[in-house]
Amino acid sequence: MSNKVSHSDQETELGTQARLLARSVDRGYLATTMQDDQWPYASLVMVATAYDGSPLLLISELAEHTQNILKDQRCGLLIDGTAGLDTPLTGSRITLIGNLYKSNDSSSLKRYIRRHPDAELYAGFADFALYQMAVERVHMVAGFGVIHWIDGDAFCWNAQEAAELEEAEFDIIEHMNDDHDDAVALYATSLLGLEPGDWRMTGVDPEGCDLRAAGTVARIDFERFAGNAEQARAELVKLVKKARKTANF
Repeated sequence: MSNKVSHSDQETELGTQARLLARSVDRGYLATTMQDDQWPYASLVMVATAYDGSPLLLISELAEHTQNILKDQRCGLLIDGTAGLDTPLTGSRITLIGNLYKSNDSSSLKRYIRRHPDAELYAGFADFALYQMAVERVHMVAGFGVIHWIDGDAFCWNAQEAAELEEAEFDIIEHMNDDHDDAVALYATSLLGLEPGDWRMTGVDPEGCDLRAAGTVARIDFERFAGNAEQARAELVKLVKKARKTANF
């Protein structure tokens, strides 16, 4: 990541918007090339994101899409942010284009399982492996006529900028879920207007935090970039103050 090219302010902002969309959903549609006849093949996959924002997939070698990837790592991944809209085409969606590689990073696997708790049941199966997408380009549609191509380096940022926070992520999540579960619930209900439930924090990154209750996932973005645990704590405190103020109206 150290040899990233510089980008305009606009492309950096668009890359951030696309990355936050990818962090906010838990599934996507993976397009691969059939290994035998080269026809395009699309499939539903459950998605999480690595610390730099790149997509993570836990997939079986027995699946058609994985067999395709083992022959040709090039793929496309559609992330759909239009759920719940009366007119879906007015909503945002991104298509990530890149290569899918096996990953042996244990931290990324833990992030994926926290995002998708059911995955823990099969994460240890011999035919399953974690894959991470190296994003080359992003095609973003943010409504009718609002269309942009974004460089992959503008989509993923240098995770080393927040290495301290990444190291502390599990402790922060455990602390919030064990000692401040009321605050986590308020994030979902008061700030996001979601239904009450067993809301748990599943991830913390420099741009925000991820939540989950049963089959529903949610995302809250921070006001400021948090590069370490203390900065993340300050952002989480600001969020809960805002949530309590909103709840009292």
